[in-house]
Amino acid sequence: MKKNTLRRRMMRLGLAAAALLAVSSPVSAQAVRDPMAMPAANEDSIMKHVIELSSETYHGRLAGSAGYDAAVDYVRRTLADYGIGSDLQHFTLECNEVENCKFNLYTPGTKDKRTFILGNDYCCAGMTGRGYIDANMVFVGYGIDNEVYNEYAKVDVQGKIVVVLTGLPEHPWLPSTATEHLLTLRDKARVAERHGAIGMLAINTSTSCLPYEPQGRVYCGEPPHMGTFPILHLTLDCGRELLMTEDLRLEEAIDNIDKEHKPQSFALRRKVEIDINAAYRQHALTANVIGLLPGYDRKLGKELIVVGASLDHVGQQGETCLFPGADINASGVASVLEVARLLSQPRFRPRRSVLFVFFSGSEQQFMGSRIFLRNYPRLRKVEAFVNAQNLGCGDSLLVLGDNHYPTLYDIAVKRDAEHFGLISVRSEKTNPRGDARGFDQMGIPSLVFTTLNGMQHNHVTTDIWENIDRRILTAATQVMSETVRELGDGLYQGRHRKSKGRLIIE
Repeated sequence: MKKNTLRRRMMRLGLAAAALLAVSSPVSAQAVRDPMAMPAANEDSIMKHVIELSSETYHGRLAGSAGYDAAVDYVRRTLADYGIGSDLQHFTLECNEVENCKFNLYTPGTKDKRTFILGNDYCCAGMTGRGYIDANMVFVGYGIDNEVYNEYAKVDVQGKIVVVLTGLPEHPWLPSTATEHLLTLRDKARVAERHGAIGMLAINTSTSCLPYEPQGRVYCGEPPHMGTFPILHLTLDCGRELLMTEDLRLEEAIDNIDKEHKPQSFALRRKVEIDINAAYRQHALTANVIGLLPGYDRKLGKELIVVGASLDHVGQQGETCLFPGADINASGVASVLEVARLLSQPRFRPRRSVLFVFFSGSEQQFMGSRIFLRNYPRLRKVEAFVNAQNLGCGDSLLVLGDNHYPTLYDIAVKRDAEHFGLISVRSEKTNPRGDARGFDQMGIPSLVFTTLNGMQHNHVTTDIWENIDRRILTAATQVMSETVRELGDGLYQGRHRKSKGRLIIE
């Protein structure tokens, strides 16, 4: 009897010892899974969305167009496949669809003629007017018209086409009052029209694209629309060609302005012929897509983590000028859709609800996110916002928002450090931007996932899916999915109560 009792005691001690060894065993320690970890983001799933949304089917996803509406349908079908229902938040905005454009340069009385190609040498300004023009040109520098510096003072532009430089002098030497009204192409066009001009050629001096790349922009300044005033946006190389046979070449004119601080305006010898057909609508209907994944917790499920990306881009002009928008921002949309797929799996659904929002009108001063913030009825329940923007190119992952929201930022850095170490840690702190700016203004803790040095295809025709870096896009999606999971399911306390009464700042 005593031997059996002793044997049982020894067996219990042996089991206890084995348990202790198991707890301290390195193999067992590795088997303890991070509760906030997610399954691996699927590269093929992500790229499928990028390839689809940047295809010709969607015609560059111009907000207010049929191409954008088709992209909305695709996003809603994809969410439905993941078991996530969606609604539309409708609003109106300006939409200008360029159906075709002809642009010729010629010397009167000769056979000298150069036909420029839409999408190769130039594109139309997003809010160009339509019409036919055959006229002389006058170069007017930056198009400044002010009592202290007037580039129209010694030239006659009546009935002519002005040639202007985009932007403002690189090293400002003029008072802001002389240039603050000339920040957009519409601003410069109105000044030109006031002096009697009938059209404008804007030479792109931006360093965010190559000299031979047309760069598309939708926003050109505030209405009203200049319906019969054509505005073309030329590549730098095209601008050089315009002035190639003149006494003053383009680079010389720019250098003289910057060094001498004197107007370099002059009439050109050659003429241009422009013919634009564009369909403008002041109140075109568009919509944000809003998909809700309910949280499983009875109490926390009433709170929301919003995950968003801009869905629109700058569209297509004629048959030869397509802006695919693979990086900007099919990559962000694809990343958010993949986060939706991962979180919709029952085992990984968070306690808080997750709201997936795909914004329209981002190319028009982020109108869609502003509309959402003005009208979404459960805004007080939003505890954080995570934005995906331009995740397909670059050399590292950049997360913006550590200046105002270090708690959120630290979560993202932690998730990244455990997998990739891709987040670029910068000495200067950053604030949310783009669609996240309005959320930040309302005190909603926000992060923007983007890339560093990734703007080489900024609004140009080469923003195609073949240029997407699959590795960084997939890694960014993984980090973002785990960050969202932790915000929805971890120890995150939500935003400060005082911010829930704050109104959006325009």
